[in-house]
Amino acid sequence: MAEKIRKREEIESRYKWNLTHIYASDEDWQKDYEKVGSMIGSVACWQGQVEKDPKAAIRAFFELQKKLLPVYEYAFLRKETDNADPAAQGLKDRAIRLLVQAQTAGAFLEPELLGLKEETLKAIAADPEMADYDAYLRTLILNKAHTLSADQEQLIAMMGEVAEAPDAIFTSLTTADLKLAPVQLPDGSSQELSEGNYSTFIHDRNRDVRAQAFRNLMNGYDAFGNTIASTYGASVKKDQFMAESHRYASAREAAMAPLEIPEEVYDNLISVIHEALPVLQEYLKLRKKVMGLDELHMYDLYVPMVEGFDMKLPYEEAFDLVLKGLKPMGEDYLEKLREARDQGWIDVYPSQGKSSGAFSAGDLAEVHPYVLLNHNDNLDSAFTIAHELGHSMHSFFSNTNQPFPKNDYSLFVAEVASICNECVMMRYLLQTMTGKEAQAYLLNHFLEQFRTTCFRQTMFAEFEKISHEMAQQGIPLTKESLSEKYYELNKIYYGESCEVDPEIAAEWMRIPHFYRAFYVYVYATGLCAAVSLSEKILREGESAVRDYRKFLSAGCSVPPIEALKLAGIDMSSPEPLRQAMRVFRETVDRMKEVLS
Repeated sequence: MAEKIRKREEIESRYKWNLTHIYASDEDWQKDYEKVGSMIGSVACWQGQVEKDPKAAIRAFFELQKKLLPVYEYAFLRKETDNADPAAQGLKDRAIRLLVQAQTAGAFLEPELLGLKEETLKAIAADPEMADYDAYLRTLILNKAHTLSADQEQLIAMMGEVAEAPDAIFTSLTTADLKLAPVQLPDGSSQELSEGNYSTFIHDRNRDVRAQAFRNLMNGYDAFGNTIASTYGASVKKDQFMAESHRYASAREAAMAPLEIPEEVYDNLISVIHEALPVLQEYLKLRKKVMGLDELHMYDLYVPMVEGFDMKLPYEEAFDLVLKGLKPMGEDYLEKLREARDQGWIDVYPSQGKSSGAFSAGDLAEVHPYVLLNHNDNLDSAFTIAHELGHSMHSFFSNTNQPFPKNDYSLFVAEVASICNECVMMRYLLQTMTGKEAQAYLLNHFLEQFRTTCFRQTMFAEFEKISHEMAQQGIPLTKESLSEKYYELNKIYYGESCEVDPEIAAEWMRIPHFYRAFYVYVYATGLCAAVSLSEKILREGESAVRDYRKFLSAGCSVPPIEALKLAGIDMSSPEPLRQAMRVFRETVDRMKEVLS
């Protein structure tokens, strides 16, 4: 039986994060809130005047951002631990208003800077006094060729709400209007089905429960297929319009170029994952055999292959296990993790009103990262500790080694440090937990990371590429055309070993990431980079750890591809992807040995 969710005050202080490291009290927060409010006017007064002293305007803008961050983060974190607290809600509402005011006041800066000659911007970036801002100016210069006149940019900005309409319509439809048929349980009762509890059903040991949930979910979306196709089609056309109006060759280029990611990274990913599909088929055939199935269906892919392993890990034991597993990362790395545990960085347990899930908030360069957990006493929660602390250590090293304007790292590398921690810890567990049930559980966990992140997210990325190419060629994006393409992709990825149920053709309709085009690929590239990095660290030891620290410390001082090169990983090449797929191959083989 699940434990009763405790009230916030019932949890010991050592298991709660300490926000007094940011502000001693809400009254101190209020003082800074007022200071930031007064600073907004000092930035706004630069409007129309940037050309006179662009360096001073840039410094004023970033100083405002730096002062605003703790005001916003404190309010955000206060609310996360009790969303029902009206005082915390009030702080966050006020912080959001202040954030919007600051963004509005500073909106003129980039258009006015981009109105300067490129030679002028390059000279500012080369000025030693502006070294803290050279990365910002680098990306600004990169985007200059794709920036329109101030009037045109203002016109496009004015259609912001229209541009966001497809995502808003999709969200409203799927969270409010979509009703799914309930699932009939073995005891004769029925249970409501929703996106929120679908994961529970699709992992259920009872096959009929899984099959019902799968069909009811897919059929529920399919009933709205024409509406969703029109909505998604509008989103794709919006992507096209934004790309063409800013003189990009495609929507994909428009999404990747500003982040300084070469498009061949995307193509390399799809190509290497296709090369590895035979190994995926071996894994699927092994799953079918172990589960004792005549046919492996799409609703059989998520349930654990093995039963009988249960490891109770209270938080202290789970954290100690993480420390042991991450020993190859260096003693100073471990010491910082102990500081996180003992000095109020982490909010550990579920409580009434607390947000679900887990995250690391690492923006506060002058304080430290904060980690939200909802710890359950099991091995999955131990992996979550390692994962979120990977994010935190990335933020800590970037914040420590880079000035504020260069301490934020790219979305492209955001998952690398977190998954690298998991991979290093996984190797330790496989070496020390030698029982057959434990080995099978761990290997199944690792294999599912590969299948759901590398293969599944790459299939999503391939679907996005196809749908945008269809639109560019003038092919209508209808329920039928999109479902046909998505079904064909599932046949390519799963068809050799799995019965590709016709209902899977509707799955594209439920993926919210598609309304933020050309983003999902970073999950797959991030995992591959992390796997390759972890192998390098375990193989080469201290020298690889030193290089890895350079990556963690880079922030956005260099483009993300170059940041990874500091650690010896070149993601512009397919080799790190192939290295990760070799690890997948080895893991499948090891699973076969354990189960033989």
